[in-house]
Amino acid sequence: MRRFNLAVLAALTLCAGLTAVPAARAHDAGRPLGIDNCTATACHFDVPPGTYDVRVLLGGEAASSTAVSGETRRSLLPETSVPAGMGVPPLERSREWGRVARSFTVNVRTPEGEPTGAEGTPGLDLTLGGSAPALAGIRVTPAAHARQILLVGDSTVCDQPGEPYSGWGQQLPQYLRRGLSVANYADSGESTVSYLGNPQLWGTVQPLIRPGDLVLIQLAHNDKTTDEATYRANLETLVAGVREKGGEPVLVTPIVRRWFNSDGTLNNNTALLVNGLGVDHPAVIRSVAAAEGVPLVDLTARTKALVESLGVEGSKAIYLYNEKKDNTHTSVHGATVYAGLVRDELVAQHLVPEHLVRVD
Repeated sequence: MRRFNLAVLAALTLCAGLTAVPAARAHDAGRPLGIDNCTATACHFDVPPGTYDVRVLLGGEAASSTAVSGETRRSLLPETSVPAGMGVPPLERSREWGRVARSFTVNVRTPEGEPTGAEGTPGLDLTLGGSAPALAGIRVTPAAHARQILLVGDSTVCDQPGEPYSGWGQQLPQYLRRGLSVANYADSGESTVSYLGNPQLWGTVQPLIRPGDLVLIQLAHNDKTTDEATYRANLETLVAGVREKGGEPVLVTPIVRRWFNSDGTLNNNTALLVNGLGVDHPAVIRSVAAAEGVPLVDLTARTKALVESLGVEGSKAIYLYNEKKDNTHTSVHGATVYAGLVRDELVAQHLVPEHLVRVD
């Protein structure tokens, strides 16, 4: 059974300029603004679309373990354990004694998940999870200098609306600290052709790109009938569009499909995203990256090596094989593992500074 420590929730505050959800008698007895924005399992902040820094104070009298997700099932903070805050008489104890502070930056937008999906709930919604969640305090403020990572992709990347599905972009925020946000504009079913042609997608994303932002592009799974010349041209168009706005494009090869040969390898067209026209999507992406001088995250190579190392049985946990007999889309566990591979590549290639990346 989950335990929730709300004993110090009186520390909950909002920065001046953010409006709390209206609540009866919210200011009575000197209670600080924002105290009624959280319940035992969730918080809601009535803020407009934008980017926000969130600082949470975790822990309580008993040992706790808390994770934070938000908006459309985005993992924002991995499960964090805090020892019991015992051993000091209450009157002698610092307000933060025995507690742990964690911070992250979150993107709030409409629609809050997939760009062509449901609008979701206005404002910022956070969900408290973990085996024994204990929130002692929280502060939400507009992010003044946050850098963005914008994601352009398909269903293997997007903020999936329901269990058991999850895209790796949905799990990436938990690996980042305050000052770096993820704006996930990946959308289910999209190819390079459809993404460029839909004003809800590229027509919306490109104007949002600011100088210095990273734009990670992984589109291949649905380019099943796209010829090589068109596919290459579309990737070049996306790269040029990012650079036009002062952003830094990063090409990402697609995650493999879990489609084994009898020898235990994934050396086949289905697994390695070679379409019916013979277009080797990862090879074209690598070629465009080299020709355009664009950083490359070779997720095909990284996921192939991992899946083959896990084998036929072990790799079932990465995909939705056990739930849906699905060898393309990832489980929450699999998406989390793959997001970790992306994080590692971003750090290794110095695309994001180490101090903005969470490894604990």
